[in-house]
Amino acid sequence: MYSNVDELFSKMTKRAKKSAIRELLKLTKKPGLISFAGGLPAPETFPSKELEDITREVLEKESALALQYGTTEGDDLLREQITLRYQKMGLKITKDNVAITTASQQALDFLGRVFINEGDVVIVEFPSYLGALQAFNAFGAKPIGIESDELGMSPVLLEKKLAELKAQGIRPKFMYIIPDFQNPSGVTMPASRRKEIIEVAHKYEILIVEDSPYRELRFEGEPQPTLYELDDRGTTIMLGTFSKTFVPGFRTGWIIADPLILDKFITTKQSVDLCTPAFVQRIAARYMERGLFDAKLNDIIKLYGHKKNIMMDAFKKYLPEGVTWTNPEGGLFLFVYLPEHMDSEKLFMKAVENNVAFVVGHVFYCDGVSGKNTMRINFSYCSDEQIVEGVKRLGKAIREYKD
Repeated sequence: MYSNVDELFSKMTKRAKKSAIRELLKLTKKPGLISFAGGLPAPETFPSKELEDITREVLEKESALALQYGTTEGDDLLREQITLRYQKMGLKITKDNVAITTASQQALDFLGRVFINEGDVVIVEFPSYLGALQAFNAFGAKPIGIESDELGMSPVLLEKKLAELKAQGIRPKFMYIIPDFQNPSGVTMPASRRKEIIEVAHKYEILIVEDSPYRELRFEGEPQPTLYELDDRGTTIMLGTFSKTFVPGFRTGWIIADPLILDKFITTKQSVDLCTPAFVQRIAARYMERGLFDAKLNDIIKLYGHKKNIMMDAFKKYLPEGVTWTNPEGGLFLFVYLPEHMDSEKLFMKAVENNVAFVVGHVFYCDGVSGKNTMRINFSYCSDEQIVEGVKRLGKAIREYKD
């Protein structure tokens, strides 16, 4: 290898950092360890038998289409099925508003390619999804976090920050929000707060990116209207995925946007991978067409609601006084707040010694400093017994913590 090979790497490559979550997960491979760290769906929710039948039928009847290159926009039938689904939710869209991506992480990468020049400001929640922060940082963005409360991003603080930036001649490229069962906090933004956020965005002419991977996994409370539906100016971009509601291995997601904006994403995708695999798209489309998606989704919702309740009960029994947590109405995650003096990164090593793992909270804060006393917990993957035992171990680790 050349001695000066580092000089050849691009600025983007040098800025890119490995996922803190992925690196921590390497430490969780020890036998007997119970992991609340990953955002993994429960394997028992995967519709293996149904997919076996559909896959066979697609190969027998549609192989010329399914095994060929596909269009960059995506499989027409899949786009139609996704369009119908969102129309039932209240979105006024057609197939021309939908493009298929290789999961929503690719869509996050495309946001950087389409909108971000080095040094551009983007607005994010505080905390926010680590995968999005990584994608934006790779393109040299300067993320600014807006404090969130139990209702999500604060519109008052948002407007204050946008006014400050405007006075400096700075216009953020977009604001990135997960309004339903937010990752990592699990918080859902009510309709009233969503309307306030949209009003502020319109006032300062800022695009909204609504990331919605968990929306349909609601097991308590009432569904809230999407930001896309509430935005009457077409300035919201919505991202979706099958990774949490269907099968993550298909790596299939989508972008919903005004056709003028969507065209830029399609052009970008042509230079990245030409198209998302046509085979899995057609299988997913036939699965939805048969009505199997909804039937299975109901089972998943019941399962995850049950698992969350098991975890809530275990927290009350086994976590020490001074520890608090969010109580999400859906999704896969909740956020735990330790006493202020505690550092979850130090606690992590003690937890691994006790054969339990989580994700340290500070990685979700764009300043890299805040949230030292927080942790993200996943409740969808482990069995009931593992949840209870894992919380016992976590409680023990917290009690053994020393500065």
